[in-house]
Amino acid sequence: MSVPTPHNAARVGDIAKCVLMPGDPLRAQFIADTYLSDVRCVNTVRNMLAFTGTYEGTPVTVMGGGMGMPSIGIYSYELFEFYNVDAIIRVGSAGGVDERVELRDVIVGLGACTDSNYAAQYQLPGTFAPIASFDLAAQAVEIGRAMHAPIKVGNVLSSDHFYLDDPQSTKTWQKMGVLAVEMEAAALYMNAARARKQALCLLTVSDLPLTGASLPAEERQVSFTQMMEIALKLSVQTTRTANEA
Repeated sequence: MSVPTPHNAARVGDIAKCVLMPGDPLRAQFIADTYLSDVRCVNTVRNMLAFTGTYEGTPVTVMGGGMGMPSIGIYSYELFEFYNVDAIIRVGSAGGVDERVELRDVIVGLGACTDSNYAAQYQLPGTFAPIASFDLAAQAVEIGRAMHAPIKVGNVLSSDHFYLDDPQSTKTWQKMGVLAVEMEAAALYMNAARARKQALCLLTVSDLPLTGASLPAEERQVSFTQMMEIALKLSVQTTRTANEA
């Protein structure tokens, strides 16, 4: 497929080698407006906004990925396959599952369990384990700890379901040490594996669905800012390392 695609009006060269991908396109705009210099909007198709600018002198693109694996699956696939993107860092919210997880924690998703059938397309003779890029994960942990962020590292659950017929079914993942539940990481990790590219999911814990605790709306942006800054610093390191190779 040539670019632009049916979902992305950007042209080759409009997208940086490293892309930050929140689910909400308005959060992409917030990141661009708050942190990037020389910003230009490179996509508005379906209002899935994408912005390219510079952070600490390094090109970076921020683009919405939507909700759920089918949505991020489309956008991340096109970025990897058609726009020559080397790394995608998902920045999103999550519901804490493990009893050790607290509100405002920043989760580095090493792996992504899933109840989705996304991997069926690969026709594998078994169960594929979607995992993050080790280099991205290790650097994110180092950056986060240097910032004194409340970092936790481990498995997340990428679920196809937001409204569950049995809300307590999420609790069953506790016994396997799953830290938090979200809806996109597994598809992103599978697309990256197939394309031989890099991916990482960073999450801020915005609620604890098993206890009912949640961050007030006015506090979420402050907590998410820490995660965004980790991702931006990581994007700079990743791009500079690739340029030096």
